[in-house]
Amino acid sequence: MGRERKESTSNALAVQLDAQGKIQYDVLARQGHSKEKIIYSKLTDLLPAEVVAEDDPSLERPSEDDVQETTEKTRLALERLTHTKIAAAMPVSCAERAGPAQYIRYTPSQQGAAFNSGAKQRVIRMVEAQKDPIEPPKFKINKKIPRGPPSPPAPVMHSPTRKLTVKEQKEWKIPPRISNWKNAKGYTIPLDKRLAVDGRGLQQVHINENAAKVAEALYIADRKAGKAVAMRAQLEKRLAQKEKEKKEEHLRQLAQKAREERAGIRTQAAATDKDEEARERDQLRYERHKDRQRQRNIARAAPDKRSKLQRERERDISEQIALGLPAKN
Repeated sequence: MGRERKESTSNALAVQLDAQGKIQYDVLARQGHSKEKIIYSKLTDLLPAEVVAEDDPSLERPSEDDVQETTEKTRLALERLTHTKIAAAMPVSCAERAGPAQYIRYTPSQQGAAFNSGAKQRVIRMVEAQKDPIEPPKFKINKKIPRGPPSPPAPVMHSPTRKLTVKEQKEWKIPPRISNWKNAKGYTIPLDKRLAVDGRGLQQVHINENAAKVAEALYIADRKAGKAVAMRAQLEKRLAQKEKEKKEEHLRQLAQKAREERAGIRTQAAATDKDEEARERDQLRYERHKDRQRQRNIARAAPDKRSKLQRERERDISEQIALGLPAKN
């Protein structure tokens, strides 16, 4: 009733039907692509192609004329691309040579003396205008155009929806996470659940045969060490017994000697001991006699030397070390 109709700005595609009257859902995948582009959007596209016969015309090799035609088209396209690149890379481009002039015969529709200066026909010479090579470009060529549509995603073929069973629900049920370090909620977690999380029940214990070898070697070493300790203790016991017997024998001999001396009986062993003691006393007496004779000779020959030797003998060992005196033998 006089209201202006607002144009719809929706980007929804119109529903299209195929030859069988079914909705074409692949229109969404083909949106923005050319007609020649192959897009697999149906289940039939995923099926393998039919195997054709060997004499099928689609499998024949192209003829020589087709090969030459395709080669020439490819060469011209590549030359066009290379010439464009070379021209853009040149620092100064030369002026292009103008094409040949064209002559056009023109006959006006209105004839008469008042039109076209009274001429019935005219010959027009058309020449291409010379292009300035230094002239800047008249159009902006650095416009950012939107990127073309990407490749369509692979179709996801879904099976028909089914009602979820109780068994599948239990299989998909994920138990709550149990940590052996953190329990922010303060839940009471049973021990069997903690052990299940730890994974100790899943581990199978494998004892290496070397463990048995080590245990056997330790047992043998312990037994040998015990035997060695027992033998050492027995040997020490025997040595102590022998020492004890020797002391007892010595005490017995001393007691026997004391009894004999008290009785006035001088035995051969006692006489031998007394002779040895007399010999030692004589030897000591002789050495002291020689020492006194040497001292007298030194005192008689050089009294100052004797006092010096006496001082050095009485000097402390720390003073001798400080003075660097030779060590006394």
